[in-house]
Amino acid sequence: MARRIAAGAAYGGGGIGLLGAAAVGVVLAEVQLAKRTVGGGTAPVPPRGDGLYGLAFGRTDPLYLAVLGDSTAAGQGVRRAGQTPGALLASGLAAVAERPVEVRNIALPGAMSDDLERQVTLLLADRTRTPDVCVIMIGANDVTHRMPPTQSVRYLSSAVRRLRTAGAEVVVGTCPDLGTIEPVYQPLRWLARRVSRQLAAAQTIVVVEQGGRTVSLGDMLGPEFAANPREMFGADNYHPSAEGYATAAMAVLPTLCAVLGLWPESDRLDADRHEDMLPVARAAATAASEAGTEVTGARAPWALLKHRRRRRLPPPPHPEPTSPETPTREARRT
Repeated sequence: MARRIAAGAAYGGGGIGLLGAAAVGVVLAEVQLAKRTVGGGTAPVPPRGDGLYGLAFGRTDPLYLAVLGDSTAAGQGVRRAGQTPGALLASGLAAVAERPVEVRNIALPGAMSDDLERQVTLLLADRTRTPDVCVIMIGANDVTHRMPPTQSVRYLSSAVRRLRTAGAEVVVGTCPDLGTIEPVYQPLRWLARRVSRQLAAAQTIVVVEQGGRTVSLGDMLGPEFAANPREMFGADNYHPSAEGYATAAMAVLPTLCAVLGLWPESDRLDADRHEDMLPVARAAATAASEAGTEVTGARAPWALLKHRRRRRLPPPPHPEPTSPETPTREARRT
C-alpha cells in the first residue's frame, strides 16, 4: 500500500485511499465519539523556541537548525521554550558538536502537508543563509482531516526536494501512530494505527528518494507512550507532554548528528539491533511498525535500516533473600 501511495504521488494520482468504503461509516461515527474526549483540556500556545543554544561554546559559527511541520514540531502542549522539540534537539546537537546551534522554528499548529510549501518558501526567503539541517514533523493532521495520502506525500516530497536543492540536510519524523491516543476506542484505534503506519511508510519512500532521512515516530515513541500515556500526553490528551517531547527528541537526535557527520558512520550493520539493507518499500514498512527506526538511502533501490536509539539496560538482578537460618557471606566470615 505504501508503494502504491508513493507511486500515485509520483504520477499525479489522487484516488488511492487507505480505508475501504465499508469502514468509512464506522470510522466517522467513532471520530465523533473521540472528539468529545480528545482535546478536552486546553493545550497552551506553543512557546517560541527560536534562538541560540549551547552558549557555553560561544556565539560564533553556529550550526543552523530549522524546524518545520505541525503542532508536534512547534511544541504545542508545553509552556517553556526549552521543552519544545527544536530547543531539545538544539541543546543535544550543541553538546555533541561543541558548537552553538541557532534554531528557527516555523512549524504551524494545525498544519497539514500542503502548508509545507509556504513554510519552505518562508525559510528560504533569505538566500544568504541556508540551514545546515531541517527537521520536519508532519502527517497527523493529514490523517485526521482525511487528506488523500497521495497528495500528502507529494507535498512532502516537494518540500524535501527544495530543501535538498538549497543545500540543507533533511530529517523527517514520519507520521505518528494515532492509535496510541488514549481516549480513542476500537475499532477506530486499530484503523487509526493502520492509516498512520501506511502514511508513515509512504512518507519514508518519497523522502529517501529525495535524499533525506526518516525516523519513525511510531507510537510516540515506542513502549514509553503505551506504558505511561498520562505522563507522555499533555493536558488535552492529544499533544505530547514535556516528557513526551523529550522522548521524541532522543529518537531523532542520533540521526540528526549522523547526517551532519558529527560521529562516524559505519557501513557495518548491527544484527543485534535488527539492522539491515532492504528494498526501500520493505524498509519503509518495517520502520513504520517500529518506532525510532532510521531509514536512509543506499544504492537504489536499497535503503539502510538502522536503530540508533540507545537500548535500555537490563534491570539489575534482585538479590536473593536471606533468612535467619541462612547466614550471609559477611556473617560466615565473622
